[in-house]
Amino acid sequence: MKNILYFDLETKKSAEDVGGWGHINLMGMSIGVTYSTAQDAYRIYDEKQVSALITDLQRADLVVGFNNLRFDYEVLHGYTSFDLRQLPTLDMMVDLQEQLRHRLSLDSIATASLGVEKTAEGLQAIEWYREGKLLEIAEYCCYDVKITRLVHEFGVHNQQVHYHNRFGKKMSVPVKW
Repeated sequence: MKNILYFDLETKKSAEDVGGWGHINLMGMSIGVTYSTAQDAYRIYDEKQVSALITDLQRADLVVGFNNLRFDYEVLHGYTSFDLRQLPTLDMMVDLQEQLRHRLSLDSIATASLGVEKTAEGLQAIEWYREGKLLEIAEYCCYDVKITRLVHEFGVHNQQVHYHNRFGKKMSVPVKW
């Protein structure tokens, strides 16, 4: 059985905290979450377990995420010299951006395709980290991984995903996932 690993992480610091988006590797991971299709299970990693997360990513047949090439992997590059961009990866945001020539949010796609919304946003997770609320971060991150998985599965089964354009009109974009 092919092991697809759905993946997301949250950071300890914002871009503003580390001197801008050019320093993503300094943001630090607060919580990372994966869902493995081979194990049919979620796994939560705190910063002390970042090496195990990187190993799990390396062992996957395919890593699926949303903005993981430009963000999540860059955060993890603060912990490893291994170039995670070499891993077999589907970054759904990048794939859709290449087709549409503009970025979509995961929330926009999930709302239009599945009728579900994200429960929070990354800046809220940073605030939770500052307050020591790691359980809230883990729950939020697990839900994001679940939405990522459901959007990917929707695209695989329907060969398209939906989104709302800036005027609120529901649109579709074909995918070959």
